[in-house]
Order: sequence, then structure tokens, then C-alpha cells
Amino acid sequence: MVKQRKKILVIRFSSIGDIVLTSAVVRCLKQQMRDVEIHYLTKAHFEPILKANRNITRVWQYDHNFRELIPQLKQQGFEFIVDLHKNYRSAYIISRLGVTAASFPKLNLRKWLMVQFKLNLLPDGHIVDRYFKAAESLGIRNDGNGLDYFIPAEDEVEPAALPETHRQGFIAVVIGGKHNTKIFPAEKVTEVCKKLAKPVILLGGKEDRQRGELIVGDSGPQVFNGCGLFNINQSASLIRQADAVLTNDTGLMHVAAAFKKPIVSVWGNTIPAFGMYPYLPDEFLTSLLMAEVKGLSCRPCSKLGFPGCPKKHFICMKMIEIDPIVDFLLQATGNNTRNMPDAGKIVNRKS
Repeated sequence: MVKQRKKILVIRFSSIGDIVLTSAVVRCLKQQMRDVEIHYLTKAHFEPILKANRNITRVWQYDHNFRELIPQLKQQGFEFIVDLHKNYRSAYIISRLGVTAASFPKLNLRKWLMVQFKLNLLPDGHIVDRYFKAAESLGIRNDGNGLDYFIPAEDEVEPAALPETHRQGFIAVVIGGKHNTKIFPAEKVTEVCKKLAKPVILLGGKEDRQRGELIVGDSGPQVFNGCGLFNINQSASLIRQADAVLTNDTGLMHVAAAFKKPIVSVWGNTIPAFGMYPYLPDEFLTSLLMAEVKGLSCRPCSKLGFPGCPKKHFICMKMIEIDPIVDFLLQATGNNTRNMPDAGKIVNRKS
């Protein structure tokens, strides 16, 4: 009689960055358990970022239809559920499947206290380390190897598809983001691009294309507007090819961390202390620079973001200094013409 393999279900419905951040747990589950299948449940439109992950046996798609999904999941005979979303949907699924499950501390109350009263009771740690709490009872431990991202072969972007000026190397600048208060202003991006005087590819969605065109118009031909031209996996392919990455706090920031790229991470109304900064192995921390304005009485104003600055001044982004960012990117791309800031630390300008 053939022994049936153990089946573990991992739940994370959204979004891109949060799903990428679960990849370390998925890898360790696969590598540290014997004869195991790792199944992953996510929203249907996020399936493309998981389908090539070789540590996952099957991706299940949630399309707001529990009636069909629950019976299908029951048939799998899962032994354990690793709940990395921890909301009412994941709780409902767990209750219907009747399977032993574990989750992680979300720290919502502590985040609320930080936003509302600037009372910092947040632990000094990353959400990835908290994710591992959900797999602790299975004997799973963090291997310290960071994140993973797997690109389907059909989504690899060949250098020949890029402008000739960008085929020998470029800096990726991620200008997109779900919330405007987490987006580096176009004039600041333009200033960086001008000072770099190196090939740059702008990445973002269709909604970012017009802003990208403004940046190109003000920066020059060394900047290529890729916003809206590439799907998420193709954008990840360009991130992997980039010499360095300048990025807002958004999904592609975590993709850049998965590829261990030199990263400048720009922070506006949210803060790295929430535990969602680029997650890198210790030996790569010198390749990370986090740019933020510290000491503002209004920051953080949200744990997520807003369509616009509640105070109407947006100084959390407008006061970020450009020169340390440029210095870091020049150093990372082999052009040390200026003094290098302290890598692995936070660049900030106190108010």
C-alpha cells in the first residue's frame, strides 16, 4: 500500500507583496517536511505570481465562491492549515474544513496605537519572522535564505525587447503603488533620474503610465517608460535583470528583495517599523537603503495609505533627500563618483 503524502494548505489571499513575503515559509515547509505537498489558496488574479513556484504542488483560486471551493478543499484531506492572512475568510475556511490550523500575530492593535497616538509598542522584527509562528508547531524554522520569486519561462523579458540603450544594464525605478501617499512624487523621481544620468526603466501599471511620461519628458532619453507594458511576471523579470532598484513600498519592492538586488526603499506615510520593509538575508543588508523623513508628528498617518496627504503638505515624501539615494545607486551600479551613504541604514531627514 502506497503511503499518501501529507498535504499542507497555506492561505494568503492578497496582495502581491504580502504573497511574496510568504515564500520563505512555503520553501521551508517544502524542504523541512518529508513527503509533503504544499497547496496554496489565494485570490484568482494573484495566481500568476505563484504558478511557477516549484515549492507549491497546487494553487487554489478563491473567486468569492465558497460553495464550490469548500467541497473541493475537503476532498484533499489536508492535515494542517498555515493561515498567513488571518481574517474572517480564512477563519471561515478553517472552520468548514475542520482541520488543525495556526496563524501569526498581526499586531493590529499596536499598529493602531502607533497611527493614532504615536505610541510605539511594535516589536523590532519583520512580518516574515512572524509568519513562521504559524508553522512553528510543525517544527519549521526559518532557514535565513530570504524570499523566493519564480518567473514562468514565457514571461522572461529578453534584453532585445528593450531599447538598445538599456540592453547592457539599467536601474529599475518602481513608480507605482496602490496608495498615493506611498508614491514618491514624479518631480523627486525626475531629480533622481537626472542626477544618475544612467539608463532607467520605470515600472508600474497602466494607471502610472501618464506619470511615467511626465518623468521621461523631464529626464531625457535615458529613461524608458515601461509602465503598463509588462505584466507582473515580466516586471519581475526586469527587476531581476536590473543593476539596482529604487522603489516605493509596493509589491515589486519585495520582488527585488527576493532577487537580492541593491534596493533603495522610499517611505512616505507608512513606516518600516510596521515590519514590511525589504526582507533580505543578513549578508545582503548592506545592499539596502531605506529613505524616510523621521521625526514628523503626523507620521505614520495610516498603516496602509490614502489617496492624498491628510495634512495637504505631503512633507513625508517631499522632504526626502535625493543625494543619498543617488549616491547609493551610483555605488551599487559601479559608478562611485560621490561619497557613499551608510548602506543598510535608514536615510532620513528630521523635521
